[in-house]
Amino acid sequence: MDKDTRNAIDRATQRARKLLEEDFAAQLEGDFDVHRDGAVAAKAGSHLSARQTFQRERIVAAVEHKRAAGMSAVDAARDYLRDAAFTTLNRFVALKMLEARDLVQECITKGEQSAGYREFCGMAPGLPLLPDGAGYRLYIESLFDELSTEVKVLFDRRDPSSVLWPKRATFELLLEILNATELARVWSEDETIGWVYQFFNGQDERRKMREESQAPRNSRELAVRNQFFTPRYVVQFLTDNTLGRIWYEMRGTKTVLAERCEYMVRKPGEELAPRAKKDPRDLRVLDPACGSGHFLLYAFDLLLAIYEEAYADPESPTSEATGRTLAEDYQSLQALRMALPGVVLAHNLHGVDIDPRCAQIAQLALWMRAQRAYRDLGIGRDERALIRRSKIVVAEPLVADEQLAKEFVAKLGDAELGRMFTSLVESLNLAGDLGFLLRVEQLVVRQAKSGKTGDLFAPPEQRIRDALDRFAREETSATSTRRRLFTDDTAHGVALLTIVEKKFDIVLMNPPFGQGSTRAKREFDRAYPLTKNDLYSAFIERGIELLSACGRVGAITSRTGFFLSSFQKWREDVLLKRAPPVVFADLGQGVLDSAIVETAAYCLQARS
Repeated sequence: MDKDTRNAIDRATQRARKLLEEDFAAQLEGDFDVHRDGAVAAKAGSHLSARQTFQRERIVAAVEHKRAAGMSAVDAARDYLRDAAFTTLNRFVALKMLEARDLVQECITKGEQSAGYREFCGMAPGLPLLPDGAGYRLYIESLFDELSTEVKVLFDRRDPSSVLWPKRATFELLLEILNATELARVWSEDETIGWVYQFFNGQDERRKMREESQAPRNSRELAVRNQFFTPRYVVQFLTDNTLGRIWYEMRGTKTVLAERCEYMVRKPGEELAPRAKKDPRDLRVLDPACGSGHFLLYAFDLLLAIYEEAYADPESPTSEATGRTLAEDYQSLQALRMALPGVVLAHNLHGVDIDPRCAQIAQLALWMRAQRAYRDLGIGRDERALIRRSKIVVAEPLVADEQLAKEFVAKLGDAELGRMFTSLVESLNLAGDLGFLLRVEQLVVRQAKSGKTGDLFAPPEQRIRDALDRFAREETSATSTRRRLFTDDTAHGVALLTIVEKKFDIVLMNPPFGQGSTRAKREFDRAYPLTKNDLYSAFIERGIELLSACGRVGAITSRTGFFLSSFQKWREDVLLKRAPPVVFADLGQGVLDSAIVETAAYCLQARS
């Protein structure tokens, strides 16, 4: 995407954010007695209908949840406002992108004259007569409900950030912004949703944060300060020389990736070290600071080719996941293709981030890429497998009031599992600040040494998940939002634990750099004595820890670690001893958009 196009997206995003936040702030204060200064009326006013009273309960529960996580009253109210505006904008951006891919009928490009709405009205002729565009809203919300069966994290209207809906004038202005001629070509580009994510938090906001504090003061500041888009060529360079190179070696150079991976580094006449073949379902890729998912999207493309080659290979090994080969699990290539996009998301691609907004973006981007793959593979809509889950995890603390936690532990019906859950809550206290750097898997090790796990993990995660599902289904109107927030947090905590217990063949990242949050400094310094001088060096150390034998890390970071004396221990004790560099590109400045940093892109290979 050229600079002019990115600038157009930036302007549109900032206009839309301002428009939505002003509208939603007025609704919060005027209708629901929730103010920007954090003041929240103790009870709903008599002016609210029963439906609005229930909506207010959901809003207040969400604000209180943020306060329980450590936010001040004013920050909690403002964060809810941002969540509501961001979720609303993302949903309509998503609809534009889905329209461009023929994944939904025209629904917002022509407003109430859109073909999808006109057809919808044909089944319910009274809809256009409803006041203030209520019929059109009903149609749009029906689309959200349909899409939420697969892209739940963004389109699920039970999410508290979904309570607010733009007033009619705001709604029409929002559609006008998104339907502007200068944006007409961006909706078919996979990168667009990522740029919206980056531009939502403007340069002025980042500048103000840095002026007020040299180090990020909390997890949100840490996330916002490090939102830098990874250019496509860097994504390709790092993925080609990790995932592409590993498959190239497994196939003894006989692969379509030899030509397709244009940035794969190969020396003339080089002799390959032997690398045992794997079933593609056992190739694990992790982006520990996934943002909007650019590394995972390109890895998805390569994996489609990898699966088809493996299927045709008579010597393809059995999968650790199923105990069978691809050919045994899928009776024909067509049968594999009908399942392939979902298989890739279920087995191969993993992402972690500390920003919950990333989950919205990355999961949507991967789902859209999967739908495009179905189309490219010639799989009709009626033949496509539903994709209900991707392995994108938000690292965040598990927040629950004492009563809810007690209720949940009682529902587990297992004292040891209850103690495991309580330990998990304690271990995740700094998850929002440390994210992937939090060695939460050590919880399992500690429990195992104390003889308390038995066969708990593989069961514990599933048993806790099952208990969460039951707990959420038992919700009542008075506790529904609190329970939902609690179960969502717990599910992410269990999912983070599930990810970091694994070993990965490929770890790809554009990690945060600079100082960590002041809140987690003591724990960070204790956990990473060799790499505590910069977040990116700690991310590299942690990525190496989770590599399988001869696995590869691909990263773009500041280049300072390769020559400053303060990084000597990182170079000697982390890189050279554990995973020496195999590919290195000194890129200099101006690579990460507005980031003032000289960068290097490199790949490391773990020792066998």
